[in-house]
Amino acid sequence: MLTLKTIKDLLINNKKNSDNNKPKVYIKSDLHTNIDYIRNTLNNASDLIVREFKIKEYRCAICLIDGLTKGDYAHDLLLKNLLVDIWTTDKIREIHSVDELFDALQSQFIALLDISVISDFDELFINLLSGDCVLLVDGIAKSITIETKGWIDRGIVESSSQTLVRGPKDSFNETLRTNTMLIRRRIKDKRLRVESRKIGRISKTEVAIMYMEGIANDRIVQEVHRRLDRIDIDGIIDSSYIEQMIQDHAYSLLPTVHNTERPDTVASSIMCGYVAIVVDNSPFVLLVPGLFVTFTQAAEDYYHNFYYVTFIRLVRFVSLFLSLLTPGVYIAITTFHQEMLPTLLLISISNQREGVPFPVFLEALIMELTFEILREAGIRMPRAIGSAMSIVGALILGEAAVNAGIVSSFTVIIVSLTAICSLIIPSYHISISIRVTRFIFMVLGATFGLFGIISGLVVLGLYLSSMRSFGVPYLFPFAPLNFEALKDSVIRFPLWKVNQRPKLISDNNETRQSSDRKNNYMGGKT
Repeated sequence: MLTLKTIKDLLINNKKNSDNNKPKVYIKSDLHTNIDYIRNTLNNASDLIVREFKIKEYRCAICLIDGLTKGDYAHDLLLKNLLVDIWTTDKIREIHSVDELFDALQSQFIALLDISVISDFDELFINLLSGDCVLLVDGIAKSITIETKGWIDRGIVESSSQTLVRGPKDSFNETLRTNTMLIRRRIKDKRLRVESRKIGRISKTEVAIMYMEGIANDRIVQEVHRRLDRIDIDGIIDSSYIEQMIQDHAYSLLPTVHNTERPDTVASSIMCGYVAIVVDNSPFVLLVPGLFVTFTQAAEDYYHNFYYVTFIRLVRFVSLFLSLLTPGVYIAITTFHQEMLPTLLLISISNQREGVPFPVFLEALIMELTFEILREAGIRMPRAIGSAMSIVGALILGEAAVNAGIVSSFTVIIVSLTAICSLIIPSYHISISIRVTRFIFMVLGATFGLFGIISGLVVLGLYLSSMRSFGVPYLFPFAPLNFEALKDSVIRFPLWKVNQRPKLISDNNETRQSSDRKNNYMGGKT
C-alpha cells in the first residue's frame, strides 16, 4: 500500500531521475570547438580566462575563472611548469603523439596534488565554476581538471555569536575545507569519516558529512544520508537551508538540529557520536541529533570546574523558566489570584497601577513588544551603536512610560527580568522559541489564570516528550531517563566520572574513558 510519504519520495526521485537523464554533451577532439562551446555557454563571461599555448607542435589551452583560482597555482605552478620547466625534462623528447603528451601531462608534467580526467561538459563546468583549472589538448576528446580552488576568505577569527572567556578562540568561516581542517586538527583519528556531495541544481553547493565510524550510530548516519539525498532545490546559500529541509517537526517552534560556529564544540560532539554537516559558504556547522539539553549547554562548560558549571547550568534552567513564565504568571496572579500576594506587595502594586488606563495583560504586552522591537533594532543597526541603542532606548522608554502613566513600575521590572533571563540562554534559536512561546503563556494567564499556565505547561511537556530528532527522543536523557547521560545535562559531573557516551546517540562504542578512578585523579590519589 502506497503511503503519502512513499508517493512523495517517488515524485522526488522521478524529478531527480528526469534531471539526470538529460543527454550529456561530450568534449570534442577539436580544441577550438571546445573553447567556443565554453565561451558561448558562459556567454563570454568577463571573468573567464582562456590561455592558449603549444607544447611542441600540439595546441593546448587552460581555462579558469578569475577570482576562484589560486594565483600562484595558476601562474607559477601551472603555466610556468607547462611553458618553461617542461622543456628541461628528458620526457618531452620522447613524446611523438598527442596521446603520449596527454598521458605525460597527467603523470609527470603537472606537479599538483589532485588532477582528474573528465569527458563531458557538465562535469567540466561544475569543476570550472568551482575554481579548478581545465586543461584541453587538441586532438583529445577529454580534459584534465586540476585542483586549484582558492579565493579570498574571511580568515579564522573569534566567534562573534558564541563568545567565551576560556577556551579556543577560533571559529569556522565560509570555506568548507577550512572548516573540515579545523575539525581534523582536533580529531587525528583514521576513523573520522568525511563524505561529500553536491546539493543544488544551480548552486552545486558542496556538503560534507563528518562522523566517527564505530562510534556514531549507523542508523543516524544512514538517516542523514537519506534526508540529504531527498533535497531537490535550485540552490543552497547557507546551512540554514539544509537545517530547514532535514529537521524533524518542520512546523515546530523548537529546533531539532543544533548549529554552531565553534570547531571545539563540533569536535567534541563528533567524538560523542553526533553527526556533523558542514556546508560550503556557511560558517555554521549543523549537528544531529539536536536534543533539548544540548541547546542549554555552552562550549565553555567543559573548560571550568564542575562545581561552577553545575551552578551556571542550574541558573540557566531557572532563567529559562523565568523567561518563559514570569509575564504569564504575573498577569494571572494580578488578574485572578490577588490573594496569593503578600498584603504589602499587593498594596504596592495597586498604588503603582493607579492611573494606568490599560489592564495588566495589555500593559505587559505593550512592554514586551516594545522590548522585542528594541532588541531587533539593536541587531540590525551597526554593531558599534546597536547595543548602546538597545540599552539606552529601553531605559528612556521605560522611564518615560512610567512617568506618563502608561505602564506601572512593577511591569517594567517584570519585563526587564524576563528579557535578561532570555539573554542567558546560550542558543539563540531556542531563545527565539522561548520568546514566542512566552506570548502564548501570557494569553493563557490572562484568560484562565494559573489554571491556564499549568495546563499550558502540561501540554508543552507532553509535546516535548513526543518530539524526536533523527529517531532520538527530544528530551533525552530526561525522557527516557538515562542516569549515565544525566551526568552531563542540567548538572555536570567531573570529567573523570563521565565514562560513557550517550547510549541512544552512540550505540556502537559507548565507553568514553577508563573507569579506573585511580588513573584519573592527579597523582593517582583517591
